[in-house]
Amino acid sequence: MDPAVRSSRAEVVRLPDPEFTEVGASGRRYTYEETLAELCDHPGGPVYEPSEITGVLLAPGPVHLTYETRFDGHRARRSSLWRKHDDRRDRRMYYHQGTPVP
Repeated sequence: MDPAVRSSRAEVVRLPDPEFTEVGASGRRYTYEETLAELCDHPGGPVYEPSEITGVLLAPGPVHLTYETRFDGHRARRSSLWRKHDDRRDRRMYYHQGTPVP
């Protein structure tokens, strides 16, 4: 969510898993390629205010992260799955979903 990270293609490329998919708060579905293009076309993007961040280790590799964001008077509850590959030390976001809060 850091605008400095979102504006750097090198940083953006290392975060999502190559098999990444997202269902945004708008209801739109994004693939890995669409996500990279969207972030690179809008460097920096909006600044979201995250809160209520919780992570649960589901097994030795996958983590389920939930949190809420606020941006420009809008709220969304967000959920993402991060997975770790045997050949990597870090986790990458495999799936993300945002749900608007009325």
